[in-house]
Amino acid sequence: MSPERDTDRSTNSPFAAPPAPAKWETAVWRPFVSEHPERRPRFSTPAGIELPPTFAARGDETGPGEFPFTRGIYPSMYRGRLWTMRQYAGFAAPRDSNERFRYLLAQGQNGLSVAFDLPTQIGYDADDPEAAGEVGRVGVSISTLDHLDELFHEIPLDRVSISMTINATAPILYAMLLALAKRRGLVPAALRGTIQNDILKEFIARGTQRYPVLPSLRLAIDVIEYAVRATPNFNPISVSGYHIREAGATAIEELAFTLADGIAYLEQCRSRALDLAAIGRRISFFFNAHNYLFEEVAKFRAARRLWAEICRERFGLEDPEACRLRFHTQTAGSTLTAQEPSNNVVRVAMQALAAVLGGTQSLHANGADEALSLPTASSAKLALRTQQILADETGVADVADPLGGCPYVEHLTDRLGAEASRLIREIDARGGMVAAIESGFVRRRIEASAYEAQRAIEEGIRPQVGVERGGTIPEAPFRVDPSVEAERRASLGAHRARRDERAAAARIAALEEQARRGGNLVAPLVAAFEAGATLGEASRAFAGVFGEYQDV
Repeated sequence: MSPERDTDRSTNSPFAAPPAPAKWETAVWRPFVSEHPERRPRFSTPAGIELPPTFAARGDETGPGEFPFTRGIYPSMYRGRLWTMRQYAGFAAPRDSNERFRYLLAQGQNGLSVAFDLPTQIGYDADDPEAAGEVGRVGVSISTLDHLDELFHEIPLDRVSISMTINATAPILYAMLLALAKRRGLVPAALRGTIQNDILKEFIARGTQRYPVLPSLRLAIDVIEYAVRATPNFNPISVSGYHIREAGATAIEELAFTLADGIAYLEQCRSRALDLAAIGRRISFFFNAHNYLFEEVAKFRAARRLWAEICRERFGLEDPEACRLRFHTQTAGSTLTAQEPSNNVVRVAMQALAAVLGGTQSLHANGADEALSLPTASSAKLALRTQQILADETGVADVADPLGGCPYVEHLTDRLGAEASRLIREIDARGGMVAAIESGFVRRRIEASAYEAQRAIEEGIRPQVGVERGGTIPEAPFRVDPSVEAERRASLGAHRARRDERAAAARIAALEEQARRGGNLVAPLVAAFEAGATLGEASRAFAGVFGEYQDV
């Protein structure tokens, strides 16, 4: 349900979004002016002090754009191009999410990030009994190619970068996107964006895995193998530390476990004799921006250095571009409080600042009301404006790595890197990341850290402002209309009635056979969706071959 149709509020509510513009070309596609560096002002302070691209750091430190990229992956960093402002959104039915996407694009957002509901994430159609009560609750419900077409209605896939936060069903959504591009007359290479496709962190921190670890890894590598060849401007995996941190990990653990996951993926690619240099140029990462400002800045700097060294020393990658750690950042949802949610505006701004000072390539800023419900249009707009103010009013983007050389930040960078390296070596000694996940080592470490973090809050060591002082919790400003589930079921019923059942069944049978034989599954998935197969049918075919994961 879209915010402007919220029956609990009047149409004059500050939470209501304006109606979506009717015409894309004239009303919606209006890139944020700072996407165009030639239109930005000259690089000097308001007092007229000229600013060089960067400042020298320590005598032993390389500059931005130089291996191991501690100070940034490009020499000019944000002088050349600002980070992508990619606000995460997904609401119930595809049309509602489309309205929010188009609204945000009209406000200057320059990349989309799709939130899917839990049935879509795990691989159940909206009319599956297992999906009852969850359809459209925490994101958009997608079961068919037509649904994805509706989601991206009037959004040019070759001009807007699309990010999809999906893991267990990543091959399915990636294949749907390929089929949609073909339907619209686009070649696959025209697609830009990212699919998360990081199944290992599901076993660690989120729990939306559907299949056992090894088949899940196979599916993830299938996407990487296919995408590097067919969609060279699309990132086939975003190795995510965000959810690891949200589950309670420390900054050191977020850094170590994320890079250890990245190592595991590259090892799997090497076992298939894939081109690691080509993959290194397309792999991306996803980190959390937490409250402790300088530690977060140092974490991002340490991540770049560590990953560059891992790529060169462990995998023999000599091409510097293949060793660059490119990453998206999201501000920390776990730090938002339901009490006095307006305080979250300040938290989000400081966390976004840390991401920019740390050199992120794209950024999502959380809405202030996300501790209460899905974000309203007004809070999503304010979160986007937070990014735009950082970009155009603060000057933090005018110099690459502005905190480089600061003794405090350099000390934290070195210490975080050293401690994360030690933890990666411990994971290696346990047989690698897959073995460490299966033994429960990683989960136990995170659980222990989460306990200590919560105890620090409750004992006042790290208080949450507005919580310990008796702040009030307002009413949730957004509610999902329960009729959405019935509507999505009806949509699926109509889809099944008009499709060629024999053709869809034949394509699903071919998909299952390919899964048994061991071939890459992306192309048969594309063919299945073009024949009218559903997400749930494809997922069920995989489950019949791979089995389903059982947590113990």
